[in-house]
Amino acid sequence: MRPRVKYVIGPDGSPLTIADLPPTNTRRWVIRRKAEVVAAVRGGLLSLEEACTRYTLSVDEFLNWQAAIDKHGLAGLRTTWVQHYRDS
Repeated sequence: MRPRVKYVIGPDGSPLTIADLPPTNTRRWVIRRKAEVVAAVRGGLLSLEEACTRYTLSVDEFLNWQAAIDKHGLAGLRTTWVQHYRDS
């Protein structure tokens, strides 16, 4: 198990701490918020389990966000384009 980090680099290139993450009661998931959570998990700020519990996400939902970023960049997180990206 890795030691907990104090910050990671967020999707906009700035430092991201636990305090900077979206609120735990977030219901409207815009691209920036999704990308921040993915960056936090990838960088070791949160574990996958912590992120899913904190934001009431399924592991599949989080992994879909991560895959969308990997394949299409931040634009892949647009909910209106999900079908477009899945078909390509």
